[in-house]
Amino acid sequence: MTGHELAVYRIDLAYDGTGFRGWARNAGVRTVQGKIESALATVLRAEVALTVAGRTDAGVHARHQVASFPTPADVDEAAVLRSLRTMLAPEISIHGLHRAPEGFDARFSATRRSYRYFIDEAPFHDPLRSRWVWHLAETLDLAAMNRAAAALVGSHDFASLCRAAEGGTTERTVDEAGWSREGTRHQAPGTSKPPATGVQLPASTPLLIFSVTAKAFCHQMVRSMVAVCVDVGRGRVAATAIPAILEKKDRNAARGVAPPHGLVLWEVEY
Repeated sequence: MTGHELAVYRIDLAYDGTGFRGWARNAGVRTVQGKIESALATVLRAEVALTVAGRTDAGVHARHQVASFPTPADVDEAAVLRSLRTMLAPEISIHGLHRAPEGFDARFSATRRSYRYFIDEAPFHDPLRSRWVWHLAETLDLAAMNRAAAALVGSHDFASLCRAAEGGTTERTVDEAGWSREGTRHQAPGTSKPPATGVQLPASTPLLIFSVTAKAFCHQMVRSMVAVCVDVGRGRVAATAIPAILEKKDRNAARGVAPPHGLVLWEVEY
């Protein structure tokens, strides 16, 4: 590549957000974007600025995130990929790096984003998955939560369930939203007997999982959706109240947000 010609490169990645103050670069703060841009600057010997599909908050994880950057440099994709994987492990995993089609933008070219939120209803927490699961230690009403989630599907003004960016809109279209119980707590063979304490370990503890898909979300929208659905599951709010909460267009109409560590950016589609 010569002259001022720019090529856009796409990075597909995943990360454990526990040790980061979110995605977005912030001077003096450890962020995912800052970590990757620093590594790229070392490898390419040039400063780069990443665009990203989803700007995750502090503590939020990503199973599939997509970033892009323009550069005039000739990029040896295989060599850069190897270097990034070595430099960024174990918190950040680079799945792939390749030159993208002309006009590609990780943020604006995305057509759908999917998130999942994980809740553990077991009576005691599992330390092996506590970094990515919200432990509630109570059984929630799954059917009621699904009725609440169904009321969130479609085009709405989500001002009651998100923080609006300055000058931005809170109107969004949710394609899919629902809850399920899936998976079991790991138990090694031969460990079904009670330990010496006499406490019987549960044979299986399914996780409660919220799955939601939309072209775009506003700030804290998914975690607010989770929080209001949990209130429904606890019997504090009726599922039939969701339309009225949305209609109020008031951030005080719903109770707070779910903790960030249970949220995972699951997939980005183009």
